[in-house]
Amino acid sequence: MDRLPRLLSCLFLVLIAPLASALKFDIHAVQPHDADKHERCIRNFVAKDQLVVVTAIVSGERGDGQTLNMHIRDAMGNDYHRPKDVYGENRYAFTSHSDSAFDVCFTNTIVKYGGKLNPHRHVELDIDIGADAKDWSAIQAGEKLKPVEAELRRIEEVVGEIVSEMDYLRGREQKLRDTNESTNERVKWFAFGTMGMLVGLGAWQVVYLRAYFRSKHLI
Repeated sequence: MDRLPRLLSCLFLVLIAPLASALKFDIHAVQPHDADKHERCIRNFVAKDQLVVVTAIVSGERGDGQTLNMHIRDAMGNDYHRPKDVYGENRYAFTSHSDSAFDVCFTNTIVKYGGKLNPHRHVELDIDIGADAKDWSAIQAGEKLKPVEAELRRIEEVVGEIVSEMDYLRGREQKLRDTNESTNERVKWFAFGTMGMLVGLGAWQVVYLRAYFRSKHLI
């Protein structure tokens, strides 16, 4: 019975995924020595060996007094792309090396003053992961698939990825639960051991003091 809500939620995510629009923002130009302080990063999570396609549409042009640089890296220290002086439409693809978060970072620096007040670049960022990153038009043409067949193939892969991610999250939740139960068990036995030591120490103090007072003929 629990498969039906799970399947419905997967299909809902698959249907709304194509409706998601790119992330749009402005990044203002700063002096080169302040570029690292004003770096803007977009973070996402990716599983190991998944295809990721990052599409960035950047306003401006070369020689407008600004230099926008990108840096695509993950939390494990892997550098995937580091393009310089980015403008126009750019697409970068890579395959993840591990299960980790990855960042797409932007810095915009002033290289010369062009008389423009508050110089900035407008960025439209789109990140596709897994099945969404594949070129389904090329797959359709290469395998001579009908549009419905190609769409069903895409939905099948997306649902498979969602199910795999849910299984991964369930496994992590189980590991956390096992760790929590193990910690509680250790704390319980530590508390019992501490109480036993305190009771034993108290009993030893009583016996020692009684023997001491008797040796001094006080009792």
